[in-house]
Amino acid sequence: MRAALYARVSTSGHGQTVEPQLLELREYCERRGWQIVGEYLDEGISGAKDSRPELNRLMADAHKRRFDAVAVWKFDRFARSVSHLLRALETFNALGIAFVSLSEQIDTTTPTGRMIFTVLGAVAELERSLIAERVRAGLRNARAKGKRLGRPRVAVDAGRIAAMRASGASWPAIAAALGVSVGTAWRASRGPSNRPPNAS
Repeated sequence: MRAALYARVSTSGHGQTVEPQLLELREYCERRGWQIVGEYLDEGISGAKDSRPELNRLMADAHKRRFDAVAVWKFDRFARSVSHLLRALETFNALGIAFVSLSEQIDTTTPTGRMIFTVLGAVAELERSLIAERVRAGLRNARAKGKRLGRPRVAVDAGRIAAMRASGASWPAIAAALGVSVGTAWRASRGPSNRPPNAS
């Protein structure tokens, strides 16, 4: 089994280093008889950041099938949130790559690890469904109270549009002057049933 190790510390210096994580990960791979083919180390990188150079490289190499398993010391060293973790795990699962987190004792090469992954996925799906239902309930409640939903209508001076057209201004120039789209300017001057003009 070819293994990739990922380790991260939020601040470099001040006694913080990825070495303690790497020592445990290397020992684990040795016990399992796994060959370490890459170490991806983000030092001085906050876990809250969307983009981390070495994590990005790891994900790119995963798509190139350069390893068969990814091992991390702890979930929060790898993922910035549960949803981020699940997206990564789903990617690894689709690519046939195992995932191991030592601290949480999660190993997707085992039946127990696969079951935990399935449970996490179900919880995330439930959370997404609950959020969507809360949004729909909020919209229904707003409509019941007579609130207008969507973007507010833009008040456009039809007289000014007519004057600008009479002076030879193009529709894009008029729209830019009024801070609206060409279609909005056209509809304000001609009524909503007409089609927007071209760029002339």
